[in-house]
Amino acid sequence: MVHLLLAVIYLSFISLGLPDALLGSAWPSMYVRLGVPVSFAGIISMIIALGTVVSSLQSGRLTRRFGPGKVTAASVGVTALALLGFSLSGSFWQLCLWAVPYGLGAGAVDAALNNYVALHYASRHMSWLHCMWGVGASLGPYLMGHALTSGRDWPVGYRWISLLQFGLTALLFFSLPLWKRPDGGTREAVSSRPLTLPQTLRLPGVRAMVIAFFCYCGLEQTASLWASSYLTLEQGLPPETAAGFASLFFLGVTAGRGLTGFLTLAFSDRQLVRGGQGIAALGILALLLPVGGEASALAGLVLVGLGCAPIYPCFIHATPDHFGAENSPSVIGVQMAGAYVGTCLLPPLFGLVASRISPALFPVYLTAVLLIMVLAHERLLRTGHSRSGS
Repeated sequence: MVHLLLAVIYLSFISLGLPDALLGSAWPSMYVRLGVPVSFAGIISMIIALGTVVSSLQSGRLTRRFGPGKVTAASVGVTALALLGFSLSGSFWQLCLWAVPYGLGAGAVDAALNNYVALHYASRHMSWLHCMWGVGASLGPYLMGHALTSGRDWPVGYRWISLLQFGLTALLFFSLPLWKRPDGGTREAVSSRPLTLPQTLRLPGVRAMVIAFFCYCGLEQTASLWASSYLTLEQGLPPETAAGFASLFFLGVTAGRGLTGFLTLAFSDRQLVRGGQGIAALGILALLLPVGGEASALAGLVLVGLGCAPIYPCFIHATPDHFGAENSPSVIGVQMAGAYVGTCLLPPLFGLVASRISPALFPVYLTAVLLIMVLAHERLLRTGHSRSGS
């Protein structure tokens, strides 16, 4: 039963990834048909992120009241409905309306699943589970690219992903009895009242960790949302080709997290985060190179993805060690909120940079965000609050 539950959680992480890169891969075609500026992708992204901030801040209370299984199943169902709404939308304002449940569904399930896995499973499972997120995030742009190249257009791509999400919702509801069984994890949360937001933010190191999450998810979402447009506008690739090539970023994330699961047997969370930050810096450097053209840009996207691979799962897995298992539900909820604020603000900010200055600044922008993340993570480590030196 324990292994069956783990398989269900793996599928849930695939579900988390499926919608994440759809907007970025489809936008070069969407904004033309909708008759809006290219920068308007940032508005939709911001609405989705605001919804995830709200639901992630409530995730600790929701999980304590209903349990992680019910929260996961209901949230995936809401996301499936929102994706179906996207596929039926014929105007920009309709997309904005459906972006609200899109975000609300994502935030609660993300925080609930990450806390559950951080408490009950080893670091390698966190990496492999987030590898499954990468599988979903890679599959989404592939399906969207197929819809575009086959002449079916972007609503069909959204409809395909929606049907997959509805199927997973049914599976999750059937799996609810599995979540009631203890899984033999090594770290159990102490039963206590959830911390308030001010109490959580007063824990030593929490603010630095929130900044690190803010920057990481802002960097990841910026790369996801704007890589396709960058390849189209700066490298001259056709939109349908750029949609497929942009998935290389998520292929790098996916392959990297599969490898990270094995590397956790030899390296600590701290070491893997630092290594990932270094590889991401190399990828951004490849994007900055004036020579190499398309090949250099594609290699850079893969390297940025590989570098991002260990950072998020290792951040999450180290949370109970840094702040205590009894505090992890509240801390992870705040971390998710910080992450989604980054997702909300940083991609549309680059949209303004791209429209008013130049989309060629894409790698420069990523460099600045990466640097702030590195500084915040090092500050967290200097607090000395980690219980295991992870």
